[in-house]
Amino acid sequence: MAKKKDKDGKGASTIALNKRARHEYHIDERFEAGVALQGWEVKSLREGRINLSEAYALVKDGEIYLFGASIPPLLSASTHVIAEDRRTRKLLLHRTEIDKLIGAVERKGMTLIPTAMYWKNNRVKLEIGLAHGKQLHDKRAASKERDWQREKQRAMRAKNRTA
Repeated sequence: MAKKKDKDGKGASTIALNKRARHEYHIDERFEAGVALQGWEVKSLREGRINLSEAYALVKDGEIYLFGASIPPLLSASTHVIAEDRRTRKLLLHRTEIDKLIGAVERKGMTLIPTAMYWKNNRVKLEIGLAHGKQLHDKRAASKERDWQREKQRAMRAKNRTA
């Protein structure tokens, strides 16, 4: 997915979105986290090469790590560095945010899901959502509501064209 240029001039542009996360989970709260990356990973992200669909975050030793995110290396990546595309990456958050997330994950049984990755002031930021899984009937209701909104918009456009 190619990155999108920002229109407001604040320096934020999207690298990747995890659309599957909204379908599979109810996202209650969102947090912005920095990501500890290597140089070749930043170059790949500038090209928009990342897959967040199978990624998730886990708490390990009082820190939060990103698992399952695939950043494939560029062909022109450095030869002296062994590029591992699915390596574990540390997420950078404030201690109060980490404590809040640890409490929600361990006590309430919630899940940490990456929803978006973007540039902010030339730094890579990851938006993680504090979520719990949807049941099958919740997914059906969400798709039914989405279809209804789409039909409503079509009807409004058709009405405005004839008027």
